[in-house]
Amino acid sequence: MHRPKRSLGMMAWLLAALLLSAGQAAAQRMEGDRAEGTGLYAAEIPVRSQNENERTAGFSRALAQVLGKLSGDRGVAQRPGVSQELRRAEQYVEGYDYRQDEGVSSRGSPTFTTTLVVRFRPEDVDGVAAALGLPVWPDPRPKPVLWLAIDDGSGPRLVGLQQNNVARPVLQRAIERGYRLGLPGGSAAEQAAVGAIWRGDTAAIARISARYNPPMQLVGKLYRDGSGWKAEWIFVDGGRVLARWSETGDDARRILPTGADGAADALTRRYAKASPAGTPSTEAILFTGINSSADFIRLSAQLQRMSVVRAIRPLRATPRGLEVQLDLLTGLSGFRRMADENVLVEADGAPEGVTPTFHLR
Repeated sequence: MHRPKRSLGMMAWLLAALLLSAGQAAAQRMEGDRAEGTGLYAAEIPVRSQNENERTAGFSRALAQVLGKLSGDRGVAQRPGVSQELRRAEQYVEGYDYRQDEGVSSRGSPTFTTTLVVRFRPEDVDGVAAALGLPVWPDPRPKPVLWLAIDDGSGPRLVGLQQNNVARPVLQRAIERGYRLGLPGGSAAEQAAVGAIWRGDTAAIARISARYNPPMQLVGKLYRDGSGWKAEWIFVDGGRVLARWSETGDDARRILPTGADGAADALTRRYAKASPAGTPSTEAILFTGINSSADFIRLSAQLQRMSVVRAIRPLRATPRGLEVQLDLLTGLSGFRRMADENVLVEADGAPEGVTPTFHLR
């Protein structure tokens, strides 16, 4: 009699805390274009309102999330050239929508949050990633099994499929990082494996996880640590431990997502591929079609908008045009990918070793 009460009390406590925080969403579509969920090229961003300034800022945050999912790098916004692309994120938007979520606060009062759902054109995002030399985590992504045990002081219990709300923070963070986690069904044999989770016996967990694909496991335990909480994580791929990490804090809901972050970092270290973009270089380029000061200003503005251009130094004016030396983040290949064909078009047939020529339209 006593053990079932402890189990129910622990799960009920954590479930209640999570639901009070997140709310049981009553989603409602509102004004906008279209939205089709949060795939690799889409993102959901909380916003304070639907005004234009808030939406523009939301587009930038959404593009940062999408580039993070594509590359697997949660710090992608700090990479060279990315901040400039984030400022023009609206140019890459295919569609957007708003979702109004109604929930319940920890005090029982109703709460309302607005979420901006943004979809970007995949070819544009891929072009940005290639031009900036970002790594790419290939699709389709694996779906590791999350073996999570929680002990609030009443003994560890497995979080299975029926307790998916308890694992919501870590499951949602995985989606934000560009992949998904699965939960075990919670059979009696799987419930009995909680001891192996607590011991960190990855071989035993791998054996009981053999019925699931792929052979990847995120093994975690969450327990009381003084007045707060501690989570310990192990990520296993094909029986090999790729990473171990831990996190402490006052709020279990804030600690759980660190499992998804650590697994994403381990996966991208192993599977993300370097971009085929060129290496940084300094190149001389001849620009034609510059017949006035207004043309020169237009060319300068275009080059300054290009995130692959790090520095601009005019060299000389010739009868053919203006020769400019550019410091390029990913060489000529990156410059060619980023050049707007409505503004700059490259002359055909330039031999190797000859200064490339671009015409200002």
